[in-house]
Amino acid sequence: MPPRDPDETHRAATPLELLFDLVSVIAIAAAAAGLHHAIAEAHVLDGLIKFAGAFFAIWWAWMNYTWFASAYDNDDAPFRILTMVNMAGALAMAAGIQPFFESLDLRLIVIGYVVMRLAMVAQWLRAASHDPGHRRTALAYATGISLAQAYWVGLMLGQPLLSETSFYLFFGLGVIIELSVPVLAERQGTTTWHRHHIIERYGLLNIIVLGETLLAGSMALGKATGEHFDVALLQLALASLVILFSMWWLYFSKEDQLQEERRALAFTWGYGHLLIYASGAAVGAGFGVLVDVITHHAHISLLAGNYAVAAPVALYLIGLWFVRDRFVLAGPMRHVLPVFSVLILLVTPALALEGVAALTVLSVVVRSQVACRQAPA
Repeated sequence: MPPRDPDETHRAATPLELLFDLVSVIAIAAAAAGLHHAIAEAHVLDGLIKFAGAFFAIWWAWMNYTWFASAYDNDDAPFRILTMVNMAGALAMAAGIQPFFESLDLRLIVIGYVVMRLAMVAQWLRAASHDPGHRRTALAYATGISLAQAYWVGLMLGQPLLSETSFYLFFGLGVIIELSVPVLAERQGTTTWHRHHIIERYGLLNIIVLGETLLAGSMALGKATGEHFDVALLQLALASLVILFSMWWLYFSKEDQLQEERRALAFTWGYGHLLIYASGAAVGAGFGVLVDVITHHAHISLLAGNYAVAAPVALYLIGLWFVRDRFVLAGPMRHVLPVFSVLILLVTPALALEGVAALTVLSVVVRSQVACRQAPA
């Protein structure tokens, strides 16, 4: 398993990586469904906390595999088999998300997550054996991931002894431990990840995440054409498409997502995408909530349902500003997306979902004009 060439031409996602994404989307859909039902039942804060925890586990396992594969994917039999073990863990984790939302039962999520992460330990040990130049980095990854998994198993076993507040605090500590592993490991020597490959892989996951909004729009359209016709559901389906297309357009701009291969920028960009992905999935959950509100199956108001869409759309814009626009745009206009983020939250009570859709489209227009004017001749 020698390192891949970071300057390799025409590097693209492999069929195995796409299959891995397909498995990941099942877990993402389960987390979004849990958030949807929690908000609809007026358990907003509880649902958001659990969604954040579940989504972090899904995203973190996906992200670690993606950056490793960018540096070391040799597509041999052991790599394929370990990737498939990773997928099996992802499916177990997805199965554990509903019990986690219902009773804070962490067992199946931890089991699936540990399976995924131990598969990565084996991958890093292979890299350490075959890449002497990055042996210290690979061993640091393997050691750090192993220690983190011991922590999660300990938290799972000790969970019955903890209060809910204590559990969340210890969970947060585990997140910090996980986030620190790549930071410490890469100080031993930067791995040979491929910039264009990473940009493509992140973009593909964003498309998968945005698919949650398509699903909600389809659900609204299906109910609108059923026995109990309601024009509000048609408006909801249309708004979901407008917002989805706008979010896609904003992400896939002509400017590269990751401008340089600097380690600090790579961490900012790589970690910052958690906000983009989580908010993108939450938009789909929010539209699901609105379907429940309109069909009288929710315990919250229409305004709260509108904010279930508006708030994650606003966070999505903030995420894009954080990982890209503040680096690629210049002057005060580099803050155009945060401005629209605030406007979306302010107009929601007065203009409802139509206002959110209109402002999201307008953010695409304004941001594109700014980027065109600042582009080098």
